[in-house]
Amino acid sequence: MGKTTKKRRGPHPTAKAELDVPVRVGQTVEVEITGLNHEGAGVGRIEGYTLFVSGALAQERVRARVEHVKKNFGFAKMVEVVEASTYRALPPCPLYDRCGGCSLQHLDYAEQLRHKQQIVRDNLRRIGGFQVEGEGAITVHPTLGMSDPWRYRNKAQVPIGEENGALVGGFYAEKSHSIIDMEACKIQHQANDEAVAVVKKLASELQIRAYDEQRHTGLLRHVVVKVGVKTGEVMVVLVTTEEEIPQRERLVAAIREQVSGVTSIVQNINPERTNVIFGKKTVTLWGSDVIYDYIGPIKFAISARSFYQVNPAQTEVLYNKTLEYAGATGTETVIDAYCGIGTISLFLAQKSRHVYGVEIVPEAIADANRNAALNGVENVTFEAGPAEVVIPAWKEKGIRADVIVVDPPRKGCDEALLATILEMQPERVVYVSCNPSTLARDLKVLAERYEVREVQPVDMFPHTGHVESVALLYRVETDGEKN
Repeated sequence: MGKTTKKRRGPHPTAKAELDVPVRVGQTVEVEITGLNHEGAGVGRIEGYTLFVSGALAQERVRARVEHVKKNFGFAKMVEVVEASTYRALPPCPLYDRCGGCSLQHLDYAEQLRHKQQIVRDNLRRIGGFQVEGEGAITVHPTLGMSDPWRYRNKAQVPIGEENGALVGGFYAEKSHSIIDMEACKIQHQANDEAVAVVKKLASELQIRAYDEQRHTGLLRHVVVKVGVKTGEVMVVLVTTEEEIPQRERLVAAIREQVSGVTSIVQNINPERTNVIFGKKTVTLWGSDVIYDYIGPIKFAISARSFYQVNPAQTEVLYNKTLEYAGATGTETVIDAYCGIGTISLFLAQKSRHVYGVEIVPEAIADANRNAALNGVENVTFEAGPAEVVIPAWKEKGIRADVIVVDPPRKGCDEALLATILEMQPERVVYVSCNPSTLARDLKVLAERYEVREVQPVDMFPHTGHVESVALLYRVETDGEKN
């Protein structure tokens, strides 16, 4: 046989060509930090190239190791502070440098609040095109923070795994699915930490195997704990791959005995190969199907899968500001789009003639009706469906809103809903936002007929980069309307 000559090939089609940037992965660089991005990473530049440095603060010079590069920006991790900011704080959590939960523990809390105000201002200016300084500018108020910004989370969702044959439970390391075993989290309610520790101990003693997401083996996937901060009631949820739990009666009895305040023990079965925490089937192993808590004077029933704000103290601050901006005096008709389980609707109902709430998730509407009945609130109507479909149908029935309140998910309002608001033309719009960038984008659309008067940032998640905001909009009268 003749000699076979290999054909010369070009680069593999999936191989990345080396980028023409001034840094490379693995390189340690010294960089001056000029600001923070919305996730709390320091922003620096090397020869005009933007580098996001986790752990660095504005007005610092740091040494950082480059971990990832793209065409226009890269990511690095700080290895040494060369010149420290006067606002740098010592993180109290011993796992802070490994856990990805709190990106701003190293920043003085008062400065965190100023940073979040600035994030809102920057997004309004850059994305919305709004004026945020000088005459005629939108007023962006100082961020409303907490007097004690620790132990505020009323819900823990803890993945369970195994390490060297031992059961571990904690939170994922930053940008990974590697579980960091922990006994306490500085932002979790103490009852959450105590309940998780008890379940971890009992599962080890009863030889209940943890779930291995790589092999798709094992039983216990997550431990979810919810606490009613005002009532002291605790719910423990065991998320498992199968319905059968070995020695279930012993486990339930021990949880009842060792977890103080427990009134509900629930099992959720999730057999799927997925990162989604909950499966479709939920059963109550002992006690009540729900626990109760209060936000202000309003009582809420909280089930294993129902959404409930994780910082009830700041939620009350947020909702009181929403109620203030709605300007309700008892005669107004209010529409609450994205009403969820009725939290904002029930607050608004205190000072409104009638509140109409719409939510696309039917289970949430069932919870909303239950919460209305629980509080004896009769001047509310809830309906399941897309807001951009339900609200025009209400209009056809003669329902005219004086105020529309929106509290959308992070992706912001549906375009059709914004068009519906512009068509209905309520006197006021109150926009509750968990994402400053989509807030700015949507306000730019509404500015066609509305003046954005003021925005109030609220710190719902201290020591993280997240910030919530409430914006107040007034309808601009046309010349024809004035006459």
